[in-house]
Amino acid sequence: MFKEENEKIRKALLNAVEGKPDELLNRKPSEDAWSPIQILDHLQLMETAIAKSVSKQLVNEGSEKASKKPIGLSVSRMVKVKAPNYVVPTEEFVSLEEMKQRLATSRSFLYGVYDSTIEEVLEQKSMPHPIFGKVPLNQWFPFVGLHEKRHLKQLEKTLKQLS
Repeated sequence: MFKEENEKIRKALLNAVEGKPDELLNRKPSEDAWSPIQILDHLQLMETAIAKSVSKQLVNEGSEKASKKPIGLSVSRMVKVKAPNYVVPTEEFVSLEEMKQRLATSRSFLYGVYDSTIEEVLEQKSMPHPIFGKVPLNQWFPFVGLHEKRHLKQLEKTLKQLS
């Protein structure tokens, strides 16, 4: 169920940058803004970090059950959240092909974690989110798609500024 939505959003992200030259995709619209490639890099870093953290919580005996959170709110760009250091994108030039590979790898990792776990276990454990507090592990998989949807708006705006 969440996979279809995540794939739809990922496809929209990739369609937005498809056919654009690497030079354009690596250009920042302003000094304090991310380039399109940096936005995509942030997404694959976040997806990888979430997959790693969920994996750790699955074997953490102290991981507690948490109530469902309104993760749908994360699509709104009204609330700004400073990216933690481990998901801040690279300043290096990266080709679109290389970034697509990184995105495919992070997606494969995330789905591997999900597919190798029983849903009931995901419901019984949680991990912290900077805004929502403790979020059940099963909500982190759709959260990835919602997070990408949030940044799709940013990506589209950035591309418009650059053209």
